[in-house]
Amino acid sequence: MQKKSLETILYSTAGILVMLAILIAFNFIAGFARSRLDLTHEKAYTLSQGTRAILKKIDTPIRIRFYCTQGETATPEAVLLKGYAKQVEDLLDEYKQAAKGKFIVEKYDPEPDSDAEDSARLDGVEGQLLRNGERFYLGLAVSLLDTKEAIPFLSPDRERLLEYELSRAISRVITPEKPLVGIMSPLPVFGMPSNPMMARMGQQGSQPWAIITELRSDFALKRLAMDVDKIDEDVKVLVLIHPRDITDQAQYAIDQFILRGGKLIAFLDPLPYVIDSREQNQMLGNIPNTGSSLDKLLKAWGLAFDTTKVVADLTFKMQLGGRGGAPQEAPAVLSLTGEGIDKDDIVTSQIDNVWLPYAGAFTGTPVSGLKETVLLKSTKHSQLVDGFMAHLGGENIIKEFKPSGVQYALAVRLTGKFKTAFPAGKPEAKKDDEKNDADKKPGEKKDADKKPEEKKADDSLKESKQDTTVVLVGDADMLYDAVALRQVPTLFGMALTPMNGNLSFAQNTIEQLTGDNSLIAVRSRATLNRPFTLIQKMETAANERFQSEIKQLEDKANEAQRRINELQQQRKDKDQRFILSPEQTAELTKLRRDEAETRKHLKQVQKDLRKEIVSLQQRVKWLNIWAVPLAVTASGIVVAIIKRRKTSAK
Repeated sequence: MQKKSLETILYSTAGILVMLAILIAFNFIAGFARSRLDLTHEKAYTLSQGTRAILKKIDTPIRIRFYCTQGETATPEAVLLKGYAKQVEDLLDEYKQAAKGKFIVEKYDPEPDSDAEDSARLDGVEGQLLRNGERFYLGLAVSLLDTKEAIPFLSPDRERLLEYELSRAISRVITPEKPLVGIMSPLPVFGMPSNPMMARMGQQGSQPWAIITELRSDFALKRLAMDVDKIDEDVKVLVLIHPRDITDQAQYAIDQFILRGGKLIAFLDPLPYVIDSREQNQMLGNIPNTGSSLDKLLKAWGLAFDTTKVVADLTFKMQLGGRGGAPQEAPAVLSLTGEGIDKDDIVTSQIDNVWLPYAGAFTGTPVSGLKETVLLKSTKHSQLVDGFMAHLGGENIIKEFKPSGVQYALAVRLTGKFKTAFPAGKPEAKKDDEKNDADKKPGEKKDADKKPEEKKADDSLKESKQDTTVVLVGDADMLYDAVALRQVPTLFGMALTPMNGNLSFAQNTIEQLTGDNSLIAVRSRATLNRPFTLIQKMETAANERFQSEIKQLEDKANEAQRRINELQQQRKDKDQRFILSPEQTAELTKLRRDEAETRKHLKQVQKDLRKEIVSLQQRVKWLNIWAVPLAVTASGIVVAIIKRRKTSAK
């Protein structure tokens, strides 16, 4: 018996040693293989097809100079950065394997007063100052012949953007010539310079919007005035952001730009929420301006865009901070998930969340010759609501909500041969002649008496010779920094990180219109998230189930209050205003009792609604907490039962 026990111990020890040797050998071989298993749903740690497409374009070796401080500093910041530097090295090794010999990586430790530190500064790599006063370098420079692109500092807070930033730097050195993109907007998207006079009054200048900063990295930008009468031939893509009060002359210029082959992406807005508020009211505060549209062009294309209506959707509704910071339902502020995003289109296939505050809908059917692709849409649990009422709050919208059963188009792409919206030719500019005539003295000759000028021959284009593309988006707030980005405090100051795929959507669209789709998949994966879509659907169902009862009870209570007011206004005698007959008094008492019971029932129904939603959230939370432990426990029990049966059989 003792001999058998000794053999069992020896065999067990030998087995453990063999397994240990196998694991060590496997790790040693895997370390040389530089391959890793990516179990994330979106394959966040695997090179995207866009990156591989960019690397295939390399015909001359690209040199990467990677700078990372390797000192013995053990501060928390240094430990964090060194750990992140290892991730960067692993990614560079994957690039090196995918590039097949055309990707050269050089690693440098820029110690103080060293040649490596001088090289880092020449390459544009900047050291971050740590709390202990030392500088930590973590950046790289990409160079191809005489072209060089630097990433000054690789912040761990932008880990999801790491592949995109590196692939974009490589793409820039491969194709240094940038396409020209025109930007037309009445908003200060390019920032506002600081005015000394305004600074004395406490008003400072503003920085360019983040979308402009991002576009400058990939394209050459040209600012166009809102009253432009012609768009330059060298502009490849025109971006229109909230074109409020756009003139017919400017629309004609856009029309001719499209007909000669130009591409357009227009961000229209029925209710500018945060981007534009010129008018003020002492009682209501800022009143949003009227919306923006392209009435002449849209009509010619067969579409309509109602600037008085916005889309409300119970499935995509968001919660905003209300009075006292309490969350408030906002069904007209949409957070689109995969259900409202076209997953078959390259522009949106990798985007899973887009925020649209008070967006408008595109209706109608495109004219013959144009093909429509809906990129963003609402669900059938949506309806069009008055824009001004939506701005006042979402509670009233929910009370009166009636699903239309229509999936409203929030962003569309039109492709094909476009026809002019100005068949009569260029519209005449509005002149101030009539105003001037009224101001002239009796002896002066009025403009109406002057000989009319000869009309020039119409040389405008009537139809595009080749297929072109127009993308229309029913919201412009989505591009604003406060809607698209989140400020995150870090060890190195405030950092801006994407809250959604808004900027990726805009960049992807512009990039596709310029003819290069390589960076689309790389950029979009940086903003992926996993919203609780099941909870959203269940909450929508709960709202619909309770809301009709709540509406009926509120109507009943309001009707009782109306009857009470009528009875109190009745009077038996002129001088005895509030004296009622016994019948009226009895009816008044009954109405008050009914009103009290109705409001009590109403409060209970509202309480039940909140209770059901909270209970739903709690059930999902506990399911997430216990699902894996219970699954592991169940698996262990099953294995133990099977093992015991096999042992008993022996």
